[in-house]
Amino acid sequence: MSDQVTILVVDDEVSIRRALQDILSFESYQVREAAGGRDALSIAARERVDLVLLDIKMPGMDGLEVLDALQSTLPGLPVIMLSGHGSIETAVDATRRGATDFIEKPPDLNRLLVSIRNALARRGLEQSNDTLREAVQGEAARRLTPMLGEHESISLIRETIRRVAPTEARVLITGEPGTGKELVARWIHAQSRRADQPLIEVNCAAIPGELIESELFGYEKGAFTGANRQRSGLFEQASGGTLFLDEIGELSSAAQAKLLRVLQEGRVARLGGDRLIEVDVRIIAATNRDLSEMMAAGTFRADLYHRIGVIPILVPPLRARRTDIPILVAELVPRIARRNGVNAATFSVNALNVLSAQGWPGNVRELINVLERLLILSDGPEITEQAVRSALFPAGAGETAATQTTPDLISTTRTFASFRDEAEAAFIGAQLQLFGWNVTRTAEALEMPRSHLYTKIKRYGLAREEDI
Repeated sequence: MSDQVTILVVDDEVSIRRALQDILSFESYQVREAAGGRDALSIAARERVDLVLLDIKMPGMDGLEVLDALQSTLPGLPVIMLSGHGSIETAVDATRRGATDFIEKPPDLNRLLVSIRNALARRGLEQSNDTLREAVQGEAARRLTPMLGEHESISLIRETIRRVAPTEARVLITGEPGTGKELVARWIHAQSRRADQPLIEVNCAAIPGELIESELFGYEKGAFTGANRQRSGLFEQASGGTLFLDEIGELSSAAQAKLLRVLQEGRVARLGGDRLIEVDVRIIAATNRDLSEMMAAGTFRADLYHRIGVIPILVPPLRARRTDIPILVAELVPRIARRNGVNAATFSVNALNVLSAQGWPGNVRELINVLERLLILSDGPEITEQAVRSALFPAGAGETAATQTTPDLISTTRTFASFRDEAEAAFIGAQLQLFGWNVTRTAEALEMPRSHLYTKIKRYGLAREEDI
């Protein structure tokens, strides 16, 4: 063994300490001695100790009290208990309190050395896992879009994530579409102890009601027409990691009941099967709906709400933190420019003022789409106030015709048809954001066939921003 490993021997009998020191030194361990519990705690507090051999029966502070103190101040430190009056009850008690092993005195030297080696190896593995987990968390965090803004509401969300992420508490994220609920969920997972395990995201509103149960819980071959093979559900796929249920308010009553049962029991049964499968999943849920109103109306289960809403996080709309808009613009513009292969233009003060004054019903998603439109259509290094007003059309439909037709707003060479297309693209994009990019619901709101809407999405090159 390396001479860097230090073992602390704690025993009130000098002969025992000397004998153990001789044996351990011969095995190339460094040895420190303590005649009592308080001396042992003092040494452990000021020096590096890799393992403790601890006698149980000692005057003053006994071994179990020392064990409790070590577990409190140095969690994870291997402690092997030694006792000349061993009993099953004492051994069980010591193990319950965190002891690595329990050996009767005088110890069998082979067993003692094997126990020491195993304890040190296990401790080394735990430390390696901790280091790997921290590295994975750091890398996951570096890949994530940062939570931008200095408004107090955003600072509160960051602090809540910092405190909640390392726990197993379930989180319910609420807020309007486009505010960044998905980003909050990703940050919680990235800073959790499950960061090296999968984060499975599912938009409950985007999956037809008749399919949501088979998606979440899986199905057995022959469970229904078309089930030609067995398929594991998202709960099984996320086991060990995190399952993010976006738009959970869209779940049917039947799916809510089955989800509640899974959360209560930690087991899932595939459709068409009787076998219960153990799953270890942390649930993060999100919704843009008022679940309190839904509970009052009887469309959302109160018991499910209390299961998923242990830690509530409200993401404010963009209009509630207008002072963050210049910060968002400064951070988002370079990324959008890189993604589209265009120059990252600057914004005039008046242009930023116009952006900051908007209501932004589509929130950050809408802002990103407007910025992308501005950068792609920009003719110069600076985005003007007039260009911003053009990009915001039809949000600025209440403005006068003179304002809408200034030379900076619409190029004299631009045809009416191209201007109309830009306006239609902006309107459809805003509607898609409003309905969380649910094409079916958006088409219904626009009174447009889904096939027609898909054609326009393709025609205008509309795309959802995934990292918001």
